[in-house]
Amino acid sequence: MTKKMMLTCVAIGMSVAAMAQVRVGVKGGWNVANISDANSGSVDKGRSYNSFHIGAIADIPLSPILALQPGVFYSGKGTKIERGEEGSLAYFKTTTNPSYIEIPVNFVGKIPVGTDTRIFLGAGPYAAFGVGGKNKYESTVAGVKTTGESNIKWDDDTPFNDGDPNQGYDKYKRFDYGGNLLAGVEFGNFLVSAQYGLGFGKILSGTDNSSDDKGKNRVWSFSVGYLLGRSK
Repeated sequence: MTKKMMLTCVAIGMSVAAMAQVRVGVKGGWNVANISDANSGSVDKGRSYNSFHIGAIADIPLSPILALQPGVFYSGKGTKIERGEEGSLAYFKTTTNPSYIEIPVNFVGKIPVGTDTRIFLGAGPYAAFGVGGKNKYESTVAGVKTTGESNIKWDDDTPFNDGDPNQGYDKYKRFDYGGNLLAGVEFGNFLVSAQYGLGFGKILSGTDNSSDDKGKNRVWSFSVGYLLGRSK
């Protein structure tokens, strides 16, 4: 057997062994979402919007302390604007909550801290596809209250193409992308984590210029999960 064939066999064997240890499971929790409103990409904390995420993940070991964790999630994002005090004679509030199918691919480093417990840190990219959501408003003027809502309109321009003629500031881009930073604890089959999702693309249709960082998704996610199989 040649050296090349031996190396190929070893690589295949390692891949099969790694795949035999792949775990899959579910993960979900609370989102504290916002949309950047400053040239620096920062957000106003008072504009945060509460939503949720839920989906499936896989844990693919790459080494004793490193794993790849892809997933597929339904994730609610958005922001709000509020003026005045609720119940007063002059009050205004709008919320927007776009919903996405999101696919993260995170690389996770795990540090053993007990017999079956690990602290983990990770990072990786995500891609997302808009599937729903609503814009809502509520106002009170001179004691008269009005409310309303409409479905979010989605434009099919891509993050890299602004040539779609079907644009408008009342529409969101169908595609979003960005990066994640996460940390948490894995104990047995359970995990608890916190994650920050930083959107790289502007989400409003027709806004692809690079002069500022306004209009990008920013999401804190707090999750619990369960993985089938035995941790190694």
